[in-house]
Amino acid sequence: MLRSLVGSEMCIRDRTSSYLDFSDSKVRQWWSERFHYHNYKGSTNILYTWNDMNEPSVFDGPEITMHKDAQHLDGTEHRDIHNLYGLYVHMASYEGHIIRSQPNPVRPFVLSRAFFAGTQRYGAIWTGDNTANWDHLSGSISELLSISLSGIHFCGADVGGFFGNPEPELLLRWYQAGVFYPFFRAHAHIDTKRREPWLFEDHITDNIRQAIRLRYTLLPYFYTAFFHSHKYNDPIYRPLWVEFPNDTSTFSIEDQFLFGSSLLIKPVTSQGASSISVYFPGEQVWYDWSSSTPYSGGTTATINTPLNYIPVFQRGGSIIPTKMRARRSSSQMVDDPYTLFIALDRNKEASGELYVDDGKTFEYRNGKYIRRKFDLTKENANLRLTPIPVGDGNFSLSNKLERIVVRGIDNVYQVVKTVGGVQTILETEYDRGSRTLTVRNPAVILADLDWSVNFVKQ
Repeated sequence: MLRSLVGSEMCIRDRTSSYLDFSDSKVRQWWSERFHYHNYKGSTNILYTWNDMNEPSVFDGPEITMHKDAQHLDGTEHRDIHNLYGLYVHMASYEGHIIRSQPNPVRPFVLSRAFFAGTQRYGAIWTGDNTANWDHLSGSISELLSISLSGIHFCGADVGGFFGNPEPELLLRWYQAGVFYPFFRAHAHIDTKRREPWLFEDHITDNIRQAIRLRYTLLPYFYTAFFHSHKYNDPIYRPLWVEFPNDTSTFSIEDQFLFGSSLLIKPVTSQGASSISVYFPGEQVWYDWSSSTPYSGGTTATINTPLNYIPVFQRGGSIIPTKMRARRSSSQMVDDPYTLFIALDRNKEASGELYVDDGKTFEYRNGKYIRRKFDLTKENANLRLTPIPVGDGNFSLSNKLERIVVRGIDNVYQVVKTVGGVQTILETEYDRGSRTLTVRNPAVILADLDWSVNFVKQ
Protein backbone atom coordinates (compact mmCIF):
# COMPACT_ATOMS: atom_id res chain seq x y z
CA MET A 1 0.00 0.00 0.00
CA LEU A 2 1.04 3.57 -0.58
CA ARG A 3 1.65 5.67 2.50
CA SER A 4 1.52 9.45 2.91
CA LEU A 5 4.55 11.15 4.43
CA VAL A 6 2.39 14.02 5.65
CA GLY A 7 0.33 11.70 7.83
CA SER A 8 -3.11 12.67 6.53
CA GLU A 9 -5.73 10.23 5.38
CA MET A 10 -6.38 10.11 1.66
CA CYS A 11 -9.96 9.82 0.53
CA ILE A 12 -12.00 9.39 -2.62
CA ARG A 13 -15.72 10.16 -2.77
CA ASP A 14 -15.52 11.31 0.89
CA ARG A 15 -14.42 7.91 2.15
CA THR A 16 -11.06 6.90 3.58
CA SER A 17 -9.19 4.75 1.08
CA SER A 18 -5.99 2.80 0.62
CA TYR A 19 -4.19 2.57 -2.69
CA LEU A 20 -2.48 -0.41 -4.20
CA ASP A 21 1.05 0.30 -5.34
CA PHE A 22 0.71 -0.67 -9.00
CA SER A 23 4.32 0.31 -9.63
CA ASP A 24 5.28 -3.01 -8.02
CA SER A 25 5.07 -6.04 -10.33
CA LYS A 26 3.94 -8.33 -7.49
CA VAL A 27 1.01 -6.01 -6.78
CA ARG A 28 0.06 -5.96 -10.46
CA GLN A 29 0.17 -9.76 -10.53
CA TRP A 30 -2.04 -9.95 -7.44
CA TRP A 31 -4.53 -7.55 -9.03
CA SER A 32 -4.59 -9.51 -12.28
CA GLU A 33 -5.40 -12.69 -10.43
CA ARG A 34 -8.47 -11.04 -8.85
CA PHE A 35 -10.17 -11.39 -12.26
CA HIS A 36 -10.28 -15.19 -12.04
CA TYR A 37 -13.91 -16.27 -12.02
CA HIS A 38 -13.41 -17.97 -8.68
CA ASN A 39 -12.07 -14.70 -7.22
CA TYR A 40 -14.42 -12.27 -8.94
CA LYS A 41 -17.75 -13.71 -7.86
CA GLY A 42 -20.61 -13.07 -10.27
CA SER A 43 -18.38 -12.12 -13.19
CA THR A 44 -18.86 -13.69 -16.62
CA ASN A 45 -16.95 -13.88 -19.87
CA ILE A 46 -18.89 -10.90 -21.20
CA LEU A 47 -18.20 -8.71 -18.17
CA TYR A 48 -15.44 -6.24 -18.99
CA THR A 49 -13.64 -3.58 -16.99
CA TRP A 50 -13.70 0.19 -16.60
CA ASN A 51 -10.77 1.70 -14.69
CA ASP A 52 -12.17 5.06 -13.61
CA MET A 53 -10.37 7.76 -11.59
CA ASN A 54 -7.11 5.79 -11.81
CA GLU A 55 -4.82 8.84 -12.11
CA PRO A 56 -5.32 8.26 -9.09
CA SER A 57 -8.08 10.65 -8.06
CA VAL A 58 -7.79 11.77 -4.43
CA PHE A 59 -10.43 14.35 -3.60
CA ASP A 60 -8.71 15.82 -0.55
CA GLY A 61 -5.24 15.64 -2.04
CA PRO A 62 -3.34 18.55 -3.53
CA GLU A 63 -4.34 18.98 -7.18
CA ILE A 64 -7.05 16.38 -6.40
CA THR A 65 -4.61 13.52 -6.79
CA MET A 66 -2.02 11.56 -4.82
CA HIS A 67 0.32 13.54 -2.57
CA LYS A 68 3.54 14.09 -4.48
CA ASP A 69 5.62 12.98 -1.50
CA ALA A 70 3.72 9.73 -0.97
CA GLN A 71 6.22 6.87 -1.05
CA HIS A 72 5.92 3.75 -3.12
CA LEU A 73 7.17 0.37 -1.90
CA ASP A 74 10.65 0.91 -3.28
CA GLY A 75 10.93 4.35 -1.69
CA THR A 76 10.20 6.27 -4.90
CA GLU A 77 8.12 9.39 -4.40
CA HIS A 78 4.85 9.53 -6.27
CA ARG A 79 5.90 12.72 -8.04
CA ASP A 80 8.39 10.68 -10.04
CA ILE A 81 5.96 8.09 -11.40
CA HIS A 82 2.56 9.80 -11.29
CA ASN A 83 1.92 9.48 -15.02
CA LEU A 84 2.78 5.79 -14.91
CA TYR A 85 0.33 4.90 -12.14
CA GLY A 86 -2.81 4.91 -14.31
CA LEU A 87 -0.96 3.03 -17.05
CA TYR A 88 0.01 0.31 -14.56
CA VAL A 89 -3.61 -0.03 -13.41
CA HIS A 90 -4.71 -0.41 -17.04
CA MET A 91 -1.93 -2.90 -17.75
CA ALA A 92 -2.75 -5.10 -14.73
CA SER A 93 -6.48 -5.11 -15.54
CA TYR A 94 -5.72 -6.10 -19.14
CA GLU A 95 -3.51 -8.96 -17.96
CA GLY A 96 -6.27 -10.03 -15.60
CA HIS A 97 -8.64 -10.50 -18.53
CA ILE A 98 -6.01 -12.58 -20.31
CA ILE A 99 -5.49 -14.75 -17.23
CA ARG A 100 -9.20 -15.38 -16.63
CA SER A 101 -9.76 -16.61 -20.21
CA GLN A 102 -6.94 -19.17 -20.30
CA PRO A 103 -6.24 -21.61 -21.87
CA ASN A 104 -7.89 -19.97 -24.90
CA PRO A 105 -7.43 -16.25 -24.27
CA VAL A 106 -9.83 -13.75 -25.74
CA ARG A 107 -9.17 -10.09 -26.35
CA PRO A 108 -9.85 -7.93 -23.29
CA PHE A 109 -11.82 -4.73 -23.26
CA VAL A 110 -10.59 -2.38 -20.54
CA LEU A 111 -11.58 1.28 -20.54
CA SER A 112 -9.32 3.70 -18.68
CA ARG A 113 -9.57 7.37 -17.75
CA ALA A 114 -5.84 7.76 -17.03
CA PHE A 115 -3.39 7.11 -19.83
CA PHE A 116 0.25 7.51 -20.79
CA ALA A 117 2.66 6.43 -23.50
CA GLY A 118 1.96 2.73 -24.07
CA THR A 119 -1.71 2.84 -23.09
CA GLN A 120 -2.64 2.04 -26.69
CA ARG A 121 -1.51 -1.55 -26.07
CA TYR A 122 -4.17 -2.16 -23.42
CA GLY A 123 -7.47 -0.65 -24.44
CA ALA A 124 -9.68 2.37 -24.90
CA ILE A 125 -9.61 5.75 -23.16
CA TRP A 126 -11.98 8.67 -23.03
CA THR A 127 -11.52 12.36 -22.35
CA GLY A 128 -12.97 12.39 -18.83
CA ASP A 129 -15.69 14.53 -17.32
CA ASN A 130 -17.05 16.99 -19.88
CA THR A 131 -20.10 19.24 -19.81
CA ALA A 132 -23.31 19.30 -21.82
CA ASN A 133 -22.67 22.42 -23.86
CA TRP A 134 -21.83 23.24 -27.47
CA ASP A 135 -18.24 24.26 -26.67
CA HIS A 136 -17.47 20.84 -25.22
CA LEU A 137 -19.01 19.15 -28.25
CA SER A 138 -16.84 21.14 -30.66
CA GLY A 139 -13.82 20.80 -28.39
CA SER A 140 -14.07 17.03 -28.37
CA ILE A 141 -13.02 16.93 -32.02
CA SER A 142 -9.71 18.74 -31.58
CA GLU A 143 -9.08 16.90 -28.31
CA LEU A 144 -9.53 13.48 -29.92
CA LEU A 145 -7.41 14.50 -32.90
CA SER A 146 -4.59 15.42 -30.50
CA ILE A 147 -4.92 12.16 -28.56
CA SER A 148 -4.97 10.18 -31.81
CA LEU A 149 -1.79 11.83 -33.01
CA SER A 150 -0.10 10.81 -29.75
CA GLY A 151 -0.57 7.18 -30.79
CA ILE A 152 -3.64 6.40 -28.68
CA HIS A 153 -6.22 5.68 -31.36
CA PHE A 154 -9.04 3.94 -29.43
CA CYS A 155 -10.44 7.12 -27.87
CA GLY A 156 -13.73 8.91 -27.39
CA ALA A 157 -15.68 11.47 -25.36
CA ASP A 158 -18.87 11.23 -23.33
CA VAL A 159 -21.73 11.77 -25.80
CA GLY A 160 -24.14 14.37 -24.44
CA GLY A 161 -21.71 15.63 -21.81
CA PHE A 162 -21.10 14.15 -18.36
CA PHE A 163 -22.27 17.16 -16.34
CA GLY A 164 -25.46 19.08 -17.04
CA ASN A 165 -28.53 18.39 -19.11
CA PRO A 166 -28.27 18.73 -22.89
CA GLU A 167 -31.18 20.18 -24.81
CA PRO A 168 -32.53 17.81 -27.50
CA GLU A 169 -30.72 19.49 -30.40
CA LEU A 170 -27.36 19.32 -28.62
CA LEU A 171 -27.87 15.66 -27.71
CA LEU A 172 -28.77 14.79 -31.30
CA ARG A 173 -25.81 16.64 -32.79
CA TRP A 174 -23.53 15.01 -30.25
CA TYR A 175 -24.73 11.54 -31.24
CA GLN A 176 -24.16 12.47 -34.88
CA ALA A 177 -20.58 13.42 -34.04
CA GLY A 178 -20.06 10.59 -31.56
CA VAL A 179 -20.89 7.75 -33.92
CA PHE A 180 -17.56 8.61 -35.55
CA TYR A 181 -15.56 8.56 -32.32
CA PRO A 182 -13.43 5.38 -32.34
CA PHE A 183 -14.76 4.71 -28.82
CA PHE A 184 -18.46 5.59 -28.80
CA ARG A 185 -20.69 5.75 -25.76
CA ALA A 186 -23.20 8.02 -24.03
CA HIS A 187 -22.49 8.69 -20.35
CA ALA A 188 -23.71 11.12 -17.68
CA HIS A 189 -23.45 12.00 -14.02
CA ILE A 190 -25.90 10.25 -11.70
CA ASP A 191 -27.54 13.57 -10.77
CA THR A 192 -28.39 14.57 -14.35
CA LYS A 193 -31.79 14.05 -15.89
CA ARG A 194 -32.39 10.82 -17.78
CA ARG A 195 -31.50 11.22 -21.43
CA GLU A 196 -32.06 7.88 -23.17
CA PRO A 197 -32.82 8.64 -26.84
CA TRP A 198 -36.35 7.22 -26.61
CA LEU A 199 -37.34 9.81 -23.98
CA PHE A 200 -37.36 12.66 -26.51
CA GLU A 201 -39.72 13.72 -29.28
CA ASP A 202 -40.04 11.28 -32.14
CA HIS A 203 -37.94 13.27 -34.61
CA ILE A 204 -35.03 13.43 -32.13
CA THR A 205 -35.29 9.73 -31.33
CA ASP A 206 -35.54 8.78 -35.02
CA ASN A 207 -32.51 10.86 -35.99
CA ILE A 208 -30.39 9.46 -33.16
CA ARG A 209 -31.44 5.96 -34.25
CA GLN A 210 -30.39 6.69 -37.83
CA ALA A 211 -27.01 8.00 -36.68
CA ILE A 212 -26.33 4.86 -34.65
CA ARG A 213 -27.46 2.66 -37.55
CA LEU A 214 -25.03 4.48 -39.82
CA ARG A 215 -22.19 3.52 -37.48
CA TYR A 216 -23.33 -0.11 -37.52
CA THR A 217 -23.48 -0.23 -41.32
CA LEU A 218 -19.91 1.11 -41.45
CA LEU A 219 -18.49 -1.43 -38.97
CA PRO A 220 -16.65 -3.44 -41.68
CA TYR A 221 -14.85 -0.26 -42.75
CA PHE A 222 -14.26 0.76 -39.13
CA TYR A 223 -12.81 -2.66 -38.24
CA THR A 224 -10.46 -2.45 -41.22
CA ALA A 225 -9.36 1.00 -39.99
CA PHE A 226 -8.68 -0.51 -36.55
CA PHE A 227 -6.58 -3.21 -38.23
CA HIS A 228 -4.50 -0.54 -39.95
CA SER A 229 -4.06 1.16 -36.57
CA HIS A 230 -2.84 -2.12 -35.07
CA LYS A 231 -0.61 -3.10 -37.99
CA TYR A 232 0.75 0.22 -39.24
CA ASN A 233 -0.01 2.69 -36.41
CA ASP A 234 -2.26 4.70 -38.73
CA PRO A 235 -4.56 7.01 -36.74
CA ILE A 236 -8.21 6.04 -37.04
CA TYR A 237 -9.50 9.52 -36.23
CA ARG A 238 -7.10 11.73 -38.16
CA PRO A 239 -6.57 15.38 -39.14
CA LEU A 240 -6.94 16.19 -42.81
CA TRP A 241 -3.25 17.03 -43.18
CA VAL A 242 -2.24 13.45 -42.32
CA GLU A 243 -3.68 12.36 -45.68
CA PHE A 244 -3.01 15.63 -47.50
CA PRO A 245 0.34 16.98 -46.25
CA ASN A 246 0.84 19.12 -49.37
CA ASP A 247 -2.49 20.91 -48.96
CA THR A 248 -1.57 23.79 -46.68
CA SER A 249 -5.22 24.77 -46.29
CA THR A 250 -5.69 21.70 -44.06
CA PHE A 251 -3.04 22.69 -41.52
CA SER A 252 -5.30 24.83 -39.34
CA ILE A 253 -8.51 22.80 -39.68
CA GLU A 254 -9.57 21.09 -36.46
CA ASP A 255 -13.36 21.06 -36.73
CA GLN A 256 -13.48 18.34 -39.38
CA PHE A 257 -11.60 15.06 -39.63
CA LEU A 258 -11.09 11.82 -41.50
CA PHE A 259 -12.16 8.41 -40.20
CA GLY A 260 -9.62 6.16 -41.83
CA SER A 261 -8.43 7.42 -45.19
CA SER A 262 -11.74 7.56 -47.05
CA LEU A 263 -14.45 9.23 -44.95
CA LEU A 264 -14.50 12.98 -44.29
CA ILE A 265 -16.77 14.19 -41.47
CA LYS A 266 -17.61 17.68 -40.30
CA PRO A 267 -20.03 17.48 -37.36
CA VAL A 268 -22.52 20.26 -36.72
CA THR A 269 -21.32 21.86 -33.46
CA SER A 270 -23.27 25.15 -33.36
CA GLN A 271 -26.76 25.60 -31.99
CA GLY A 272 -29.43 26.20 -34.62
CA ALA A 273 -26.98 25.83 -37.53
CA SER A 274 -28.91 25.41 -40.80
CA SER A 275 -25.72 25.16 -42.86
CA ILE A 276 -21.98 24.73 -42.42
CA SER A 277 -18.88 25.39 -44.49
CA VAL A 278 -16.87 22.29 -45.46
CA TYR A 279 -13.39 22.23 -46.96
CA PHE A 280 -12.66 19.35 -49.34
CA PRO A 281 -8.92 18.58 -49.40
CA GLY A 282 -6.71 17.30 -52.18
CA GLU A 283 -7.37 17.16 -55.89
CA GLN A 284 -9.89 14.33 -56.08
CA VAL A 285 -13.66 14.55 -55.97
CA TRP A 286 -15.64 13.89 -52.76
CA TYR A 287 -19.19 12.46 -52.65
CA ASP A 288 -21.87 13.18 -50.08
CA TRP A 289 -22.50 9.85 -48.35
CA SER A 290 -26.29 10.10 -48.41
CA SER A 291 -26.93 11.84 -51.76
CA SER A 292 -23.75 11.13 -53.80
CA THR A 293 -23.51 14.86 -54.63
CA PRO A 294 -19.93 15.48 -55.84
CA TYR A 295 -17.61 18.21 -54.51
CA SER A 296 -14.25 19.09 -56.05
CA GLY A 297 -11.09 18.79 -53.98
CA GLY A 298 -9.39 22.03 -53.02
CA THR A 299 -12.69 23.87 -52.66
CA THR A 300 -15.01 25.00 -49.88
CA ALA A 301 -18.76 24.48 -50.08
CA THR A 302 -21.72 25.52 -47.97
CA ILE A 303 -23.73 22.45 -46.98
CA ASN A 304 -27.30 22.56 -45.67
CA THR A 305 -27.62 20.76 -42.34
CA PRO A 306 -31.19 19.87 -41.35
CA LEU A 307 -31.47 17.87 -38.15
CA ASN A 308 -31.66 14.56 -40.01
CA TYR A 309 -28.38 15.11 -41.88
CA ILE A 310 -24.78 14.27 -40.96
CA PRO A 311 -22.08 15.86 -43.16
CA VAL A 312 -20.18 12.72 -44.24
CA PHE A 313 -18.32 12.45 -47.54
CA GLN A 314 -16.62 9.56 -49.34
CA ARG A 315 -13.27 10.15 -50.97
CA GLY A 316 -13.15 9.71 -54.72
CA GLY A 317 -11.08 6.65 -55.63
CA SER A 318 -12.15 4.66 -52.56
CA ILE A 319 -14.19 1.50 -51.99
CA ILE A 320 -15.89 1.17 -48.62
CA PRO A 321 -17.29 -2.19 -47.41
CA THR A 322 -20.53 -2.03 -45.39
CA LYS A 323 -23.30 -4.22 -44.02
CA MET A 324 -26.65 -2.54 -44.61
CA ARG A 325 -29.11 -4.74 -42.70
CA ALA A 326 -30.38 -3.24 -39.44
CA ARG A 327 -29.61 -5.47 -36.46
CA ARG A 328 -29.76 -5.11 -32.71
CA SER A 329 -26.08 -5.91 -32.21
CA SER A 330 -22.90 -6.45 -34.19
CA SER A 331 -22.87 -10.13 -33.15
CA GLN A 332 -26.08 -10.59 -35.15
CA MET A 333 -24.38 -9.09 -38.22
CA VAL A 334 -21.58 -11.64 -38.47
CA ASP A 335 -23.14 -13.65 -41.30
CA ASP A 336 -24.82 -10.71 -43.08
CA PRO A 337 -23.93 -9.94 -46.71
CA TYR A 338 -21.81 -6.98 -47.74
CA THR A 339 -22.45 -3.89 -49.84
CA LEU A 340 -19.53 -2.14 -51.54
CA PHE A 341 -19.75 1.64 -51.99
CA ILE A 342 -17.46 2.62 -54.85
CA ALA A 343 -16.57 6.29 -55.33
CA LEU A 344 -14.92 6.88 -58.70
CA ASP A 345 -11.94 9.19 -58.94
CA ARG A 346 -11.30 11.52 -61.87
CA ASN A 347 -9.86 8.58 -63.83
CA LYS A 348 -12.99 6.49 -63.12
CA GLU A 349 -11.10 4.05 -60.91
CA ALA A 350 -11.18 3.11 -57.22
CA SER A 351 -9.73 0.72 -54.64
CA GLY A 352 -10.45 -0.32 -51.06
CA GLU A 353 -9.81 -2.99 -48.49
CA LEU A 354 -11.60 -5.34 -46.12
CA TYR A 355 -10.06 -7.06 -43.10
CA VAL A 356 -11.96 -9.76 -41.18
CA ASP A 357 -11.06 -12.11 -38.34
CA ASP A 358 -13.09 -13.74 -35.58
CA GLY A 359 -13.25 -10.47 -33.63
CA LYS A 360 -12.64 -12.21 -30.30
CA THR A 361 -9.46 -14.25 -30.01
CA PHE A 362 -5.79 -13.80 -30.82
CA GLU A 363 -5.90 -16.40 -33.59
CA TYR A 364 -5.24 -13.68 -36.18
CA ARG A 365 -1.63 -13.92 -35.01
CA ASN A 366 -1.67 -17.47 -36.35
CA GLY A 367 -2.99 -16.43 -39.75
CA LYS A 368 -6.72 -16.78 -39.01
CA TYR A 369 -7.83 -13.72 -40.93
CA ILE A 370 -8.95 -12.60 -44.35
CA ARG A 371 -7.58 -9.48 -45.98
CA ARG A 372 -8.86 -8.46 -49.40
CA LYS A 373 -8.17 -5.50 -51.61
CA PHE A 374 -10.79 -4.56 -54.20
CA ASP A 375 -9.77 -2.78 -57.38
CA LEU A 376 -12.06 -1.12 -59.89
CA THR A 377 -9.98 -0.45 -62.98
CA LYS A 378 -10.74 1.15 -66.30
CA GLU A 379 -10.29 -0.97 -69.40
CA ASN A 380 -10.90 1.23 -72.44
CA ALA A 381 -14.54 2.34 -72.00
CA ASN A 382 -15.36 -0.46 -69.56
CA LEU A 383 -14.76 -1.01 -65.85
CA ARG A 384 -13.70 -4.16 -64.01
CA LEU A 385 -13.98 -4.97 -60.28
CA THR A 386 -11.70 -7.70 -58.94
CA PRO A 387 -10.62 -9.01 -55.50
CA ILE A 388 -6.92 -9.22 -54.67
CA PRO A 389 -5.47 -11.19 -51.73
CA VAL A 390 -3.25 -9.32 -49.27
CA GLY A 391 -1.09 -11.32 -46.88
CA ASP A 392 -1.29 -15.05 -46.29
CA GLY A 393 -4.26 -15.21 -43.93
CA ASN A 394 -6.58 -18.19 -43.98
CA PHE A 395 -9.97 -17.59 -42.39
CA SER A 396 -13.33 -19.04 -43.35
CA LEU A 397 -15.65 -16.30 -44.60
CA SER A 398 -18.83 -17.24 -46.46
CA ASN A 399 -20.53 -13.83 -46.58
CA LYS A 400 -21.90 -12.86 -49.96
CA LEU A 401 -21.87 -9.55 -51.80
CA GLU A 402 -25.49 -8.42 -52.08
CA ARG A 403 -25.08 -4.98 -53.62
CA ILE A 404 -22.60 -2.66 -55.33
CA VAL A 405 -23.20 1.10 -55.38
CA VAL A 406 -21.03 3.12 -57.77
CA ARG A 407 -20.89 6.90 -57.32
CA GLY A 408 -19.90 9.35 -60.05
CA ILE A 409 -20.69 7.12 -63.02
CA ASP A 410 -21.78 8.96 -66.17
CA ASN A 411 -22.87 6.22 -68.50
CA VAL A 412 -25.26 3.29 -68.62
CA TYR A 413 -23.48 -0.04 -68.27
CA GLN A 414 -24.41 -3.65 -68.64
CA VAL A 415 -22.98 -5.41 -65.61
CA VAL A 416 -21.75 -8.98 -65.93
CA LYS A 417 -20.31 -11.12 -63.16
CA THR A 418 -17.86 -13.90 -63.91
CA VAL A 419 -17.42 -16.77 -61.46
CA GLY A 420 -15.13 -19.61 -62.43
CA GLY A 421 -15.48 -18.65 -66.09
CA VAL A 422 -19.30 -18.59 -66.02
CA GLN A 423 -20.88 -15.25 -66.90
CA THR A 424 -24.19 -13.87 -65.59
CA ILE A 425 -25.86 -10.54 -66.41
CA LEU A 426 -26.82 -8.70 -63.23
CA GLU A 427 -29.78 -6.47 -62.47
CA THR A 428 -28.91 -2.78 -62.26
CA GLU A 429 -30.55 0.58 -61.58
CA TYR A 430 -29.06 3.87 -62.77
CA ASP A 431 -30.00 7.23 -61.23
CA ARG A 432 -29.00 10.03 -63.61
CA GLY A 433 -29.70 12.73 -61.05
CA SER A 434 -27.14 11.42 -58.55
CA ARG A 435 -24.98 9.66 -61.19
CA THR A 436 -25.23 6.47 -59.15
CA LEU A 437 -25.36 2.90 -60.43
CA THR A 438 -26.70 0.18 -58.12
CA VAL A 439 -25.92 -3.44 -58.92
CA ARG A 440 -28.25 -5.88 -57.21
CA ASN A 441 -27.38 -9.30 -55.86
CA PRO A 442 -23.99 -10.15 -57.37
CA ALA A 443 -24.16 -13.07 -54.88
CA VAL A 444 -20.45 -13.84 -55.03
CA ILE A 445 -18.56 -14.97 -51.93
CA LEU A 446 -16.68 -11.81 -51.10
CA ALA A 447 -13.56 -13.57 -49.79
CA ASP A 448 -13.24 -15.84 -52.85
CA LEU A 449 -10.81 -14.94 -55.61
CA ASP A 450 -12.42 -16.57 -58.66
CA TRP A 451 -14.89 -13.78 -59.43
CA SER A 452 -14.98 -10.42 -61.16
CA VAL A 453 -17.68 -7.91 -62.05
CA ASN A 454 -17.44 -6.22 -65.44
CA PHE A 455 -19.17 -2.95 -66.35
CA VAL A 456 -19.69 -2.90 -70.11
CA LYS A 457 -20.52 0.50 -71.57
CA GLN A 458 -23.69 0.56 -73.65
